[in-house]
Amino acid sequence: MNNTINKLTETIQNVRQLKGRDIDWAYKASPAKWSKKEVIGHLIDSAQINLQRFVRCTYEENFKLTYEQVEWVAAARYQDADAEQLIDLWVLLNLQIVRVLTNYPTGRLSASCDNSKQEPNLQTVEWLAADYVDHMLHHLKNIL
Repeated sequence: MNNTINKLTETIQNVRQLKGRDIDWAYKASPAKWSKKEVIGHLIDSAQINLQRFVRCTYEENFKLTYEQVEWVAAARYQDADAEQLIDLWVLLNLQIVRVLTNYPTGRLSASCDNSKQEPNLQTVEWLAADYVDHMLHHLKNIL
């Protein structure tokens, strides 16, 4: 878990440095592609969902929590948002995730929840945390 927390902490620092940089946050390569603002928005949604998973797994197990990423990004209207405000929100959510994971009850690291949309797919907190950071880095590679 320490490696995951360290990667997340380093990523937070890197994303903070995006503020004020000359980046075209609103550009969309096509109507079907997300802009950089929408990518950050998607990562905000991912942070919210995963924060719920991490917190709930401290006292609950085998619950199901999924989300529809395209619908969430559209409903949240990230394309119309201020990019620096999106970065601030993303940073704050991830600082909270670091706080939760850093103080995680060791006896609950193997607690699991279902993150699938169809067949049950139970994953442990440790797996979910590592997957969360890997997913985030995948999306951020074109921005960072």
